[in-house]
Amino acid sequence: MQHLFDLITVLTHKELKVKYKNSLFGYLWSVAHPLAFAVVFFVAFKMVMRIDVPNYALFLISGLFPWQWFSNSVTVAPVLFLTNAQLIKKVRFPRNLIPFTQVLLDMIHFVLAMPVIVLFLFVYDKSPSFTWVVGIPVLLVIQFLVTYGLSLLVASTNLFFRDLERMAAIFISLLFYFTPVIYPESMVPQKYRWTIYLNPLAPVMVSWRNLFLDGTLEPSYIVTAFGYALAICGLGIIVYRRLSWRFAEVL
Repeated sequence: MQHLFDLITVLTHKELKVKYKNSLFGYLWSVAHPLAFAVVFFVAFKMVMRIDVPNYALFLISGLFPWQWFSNSVTVAPVLFLTNAQLIKKVRFPRNLIPFTQVLLDMIHFVLAMPVIVLFLFVYDKSPSFTWVVGIPVLLVIQFLVTYGLSLLVASTNLFFRDLERMAAIFISLLFYFTPVIYPESMVPQKYRWTIYLNPLAPVMVSWRNLFLDGTLEPSYIVTAFGYALAICGLGIIVYRRLSWRFAEVL
């Protein structure tokens, strides 16, 4: 177990060095990206379309930051094994640690970005809730399982079906607008609101926003999100195990 922990640490350190090599602002870019999108959506939906959502800037940030974690991890997932081909060929280690490390790295960025959410809470005369102590670890585990499972699935499959890289990018873009991130789930007509439960990302994203804004967790969303997390993570592991023995043929 210790050697796996050491390997994860080394791989994470490597990814950090690669990501921020010759970067002047480094970590700030990971915060600036969702903030820039928040500005765009605020202007489009609050100032132009005049969407009736209180504290809309805070509303956007509380949804865009966790979405950014998921989007970053899954978007880069198709090429993870390809870009680490030399490492895979030279060193014998569990290959699934590569997407694991990437998802972990993006999760760390998300956690380090939480002070920005806290700052906006104070701007809007709100404050963090004690519920965060329990809610944040629970939602971190759920989203990690979902993101890791999907990343592992995409990374493994893309070695044999290279078009998946472009399909994944389109899928993430479409999923964003089908997930209540820039609009509240209450805007979905009542007769169609049950479809929220069909979206594996919707329950966890809504839960993040409810936790940040109100300090509440909806049990039905948590149970649904955890069920999706186990299913997607399990599927990713199964596909990886079925295909990993052929990685050397295609790398």
